[in-house]
Amino acid sequence: MFRHVLAAAVFCALMPSAASAQIYSWRDATGRLVVSDTPKDPSARVYAVASSSYAVTKPVASRQTNTYDSLIDRHAAARSLNPGFVRAVIQAESAFNPQARSPKGAMGLMQLMPATAAEYHVVNAYDPAENIRAGVAYLKSLLTRFNNDVSLALAAYNAGPAAVEKYGRTVPPYKETRNYVARISKSSSTPAASATQVFQTVQIVDGQRVVRFTNKPPSGSTIVATLYPR
Repeated sequence: MFRHVLAAAVFCALMPSAASAQIYSWRDATGRLVVSDTPKDPSARVYAVASSSYAVTKPVASRQTNTYDSLIDRHAAARSLNPGFVRAVIQAESAFNPQARSPKGAMGLMQLMPATAAEYHVVNAYDPAENIRAGVAYLKSLLTRFNNDVSLALAAYNAGPAAVEKYGRTVPPYKETRNYVARISKSSSTPAASATQVFQTVQIVDGQRVVRFTNKPPSGSTIVATLYPR
């Protein structure tokens, strides 16, 4: 659990008035994780609070933020996926063209087939928010179905889960599918999110509202931030 002395600092960093604020994390001499609104250690990693409504955070980067970063980060965090992995899939599927359409009818950023779009209640597959939400959920379902085997999940995303099952739960012998799996596996990090989630609990003690933060998910807590390492 985070040290109590840091709770106030995290609380301030995550309040709506500080939506554009930065928070910092580092390990102290004992190896415990420290989070603060001021960089008190030279090794501190810096994070920008992306939104006060869903306080998912991402590392401050020197590059220009991609148009769809906030959507990718939000839905990746919701499914416990690494946003870099999702970005690699989008790059391979559509090169970040929200109007992309394949000859087989796949649509949008994550190239949703009509049946997949319908399954995930997508009204407009060319809307980035709907497309990424459904695409990430579908990708997560494939990882779950194939026991977190990244190659099989990617093969299923490209060629369909039936093709993976047909070939005995191996990557089908299709040149396009094998190149697809190799390209994404090479360009992305692990699919599971390597991140620290911050949970908030609120209690009434002696008539006073007491807010605490922890990196453990106690009963009744709410996720208020996800810290992705650089």
